[in-house]
Amino acid sequence: MENILNPEILIHTLGYAGIFGTVFLESGFFFAFFLPGDTLLFSTGFLASTGVLDYGLSLFGVMFASFLGSLAGYFFGKKIGGKIFFKKNSLFFDPQNLERTKKFFEKYGTFAVFFARFVPVVRTFAPILAGVGGMHYGKFLKYNFFGSIAWPLVVISSGYFLGNQFPQIHQYVMPVVIGVFVFAFFASIFSVFLKKKK
Repeated sequence: MENILNPEILIHTLGYAGIFGTVFLESGFFFAFFLPGDTLLFSTGFLASTGVLDYGLSLFGVMFASFLGSLAGYFFGKKIGGKIFFKKNSLFFDPQNLERTKKFFEKYGTFAVFFARFVPVVRTFAPILAGVGGMHYGKFLKYNFFGSIAWPLVVISSGYFLGNQFPQIHQYVMPVVIGVFVFAFFASIFSVFLKKKK
């Protein structure tokens, strides 16, 4: 388990297959929420800066894996998610929860699908709940596409360019990643606040 959660060990052991497979699972399969998506992408960018990985292949491969993983999560939520998360007598059951989920994705769905990419755990469940909530497929596809581009572009490129400038940056992966996502989280909250105010 320790090797799976250590991005650099995972990359050196499984290579591109490990990177793309991890991103695919973490992007839409609820049982994979614990996988190290952010640190993996940052480490991928850093290792690309040292020549261990190819930057272009890593970037576009992760974009594709992220897009497909979220798409799978959406269809899982649409076909099966409601039966699992809102099943009668289950821990999550409340007839109103499903209705609340639908209303949430009607109102904030595009925002949630895009910005969830930048928040660990949330990005795993957002596409599933979008499917459960009946978010329009065309809208989901559009914002899933943009989110799948933005997340790897920001995080992998950060690792790549910081790796070129500061070769020891890999020692500070976690603080940097936490900083990025704290910023993204509060930016998201602020955007929702402004939207509500309007």
